[in-house]
Amino acid sequence: MINKTAFKTIAENRKAFHEYYVMETFETGIELVGTEVKSLRSGGCNLKDAWVAIENGEMLVKGMHISPYEKGNIFNREPLRVRRLLMHKKEILNLFGKIKQEGLTLIPLSVYFKGSLVKVKLGLCKGKKLYDKRAVSAKREAERNIDRSIKEKNRG
Repeated sequence: MINKTAFKTIAENRKAFHEYYVMETFETGIELVGTEVKSLRSGGCNLKDAWVAIENGEMLVKGMHISPYEKGNIFNREPLRVRRLLMHKKEILNLFGKIKQEGLTLIPLSVYFKGSLVKVKLGLCKGKKLYDKRAVSAKREAERNIDRSIKEKNRG
């Protein structure tokens, strides 16, 4: 029996958490061809510059790089081709309204296997300003210094 709840992360978009505030997350399916799935099983995916556009009532992920399958031949597709995301029409229209009204963006946060299916975790995001990024990095650095001084105090 196949475990349908088994998760195996293929790729994460760490840059997105640095560049954006993630307001909400959604799980979607993705339309792929066979050689792309085989390439994903070997870990050949990059989400660094990926984003999601809603056109004609369809969600399309752009800038997502899936490496060509090394054992594939004529069936390999373009690595940066536009791929369709699978979601209910009502959910797509709801997201489209939020994006247009509040100036938010849809960013793919991670790609993973859920059982035998490939899923994409989308984030409804708001862009960070430069001073926000600096404040977060300063806070992280302060926490590191505190931990370091506590560790040194406990040693000696």
